[in-house]
Amino acid sequence: MKFEALARWHHGTRGDVAPTIFVALAEERGLIAQLTETILEQACRDACSWPSKVTLAVNLSALLIDSASFGLKLANILAETGLPASRLELEITEHALRADTEKVRAFLENLRSLGVRIALDDFGTGYSTLSRLRRLPFDELKIDGSFVQSMGESADRMLFVRTILELGRGLGLTITAEGIEEPEQRELLITEGCTQGQGFLFSEAVPAAAAQNLLTAQKRAAARRTAS
Repeated sequence: MKFEALARWHHGTRGDVAPTIFVALAEERGLIAQLTETILEQACRDACSWPSKVTLAVNLSALLIDSASFGLKLANILAETGLPASRLELEITEHALRADTEKVRAFLENLRSLGVRIALDDFGTGYSTLSRLRRLPFDELKIDGSFVQSMGESADRMLFVRTILELGRGLGLTITAEGIEEPEQRELLITEGCTQGQGFLFSEAVPAAAAQNLLTAQKRAAARRTAS
């Protein structure tokens, strides 16, 4: 099982501020590195209380590619929180691939050398090419939820998802389907050989404290299946 850390901001007078607003503002004001480090530190501390097989995913801004110190700060966060690097996955979107390929490769390899996994998020919406996928050190592809949610509408859209799955398998990458909301979507993906998925079908976004309840419920359900 894997949890993805989602940034949320409840403002005292403005109420809930959408991540699309405050993350963009943090990038514009040069605060994205500080915000990311804060999220990483808290999320890693929370993950330390979970079973050792449960992993954590955290999104990275494309702007961090230009940060010469982010790798060192990540290493310090892992050391201070005690979370094994193997339990952390960092996600970067295809839009980050607009940068120079060698710069992106050096950035990702630096992070990967710490022992974390690297995922390419929202695959299918941006700037990936086969040559870039082969040159960059990704461990996982995440199919964008818009394709998952529309794959049952036509043979062409289903073919697109099937092609991504075949591409990922051919490159030896783990494939995760995002945005699964209906049981029928899950069944279609299982039929196509997709073994990992995320979306509201499994759980809505919950506070970190509630994540433990989900883990407990899953453990009990597994015990009941074993007993039967």
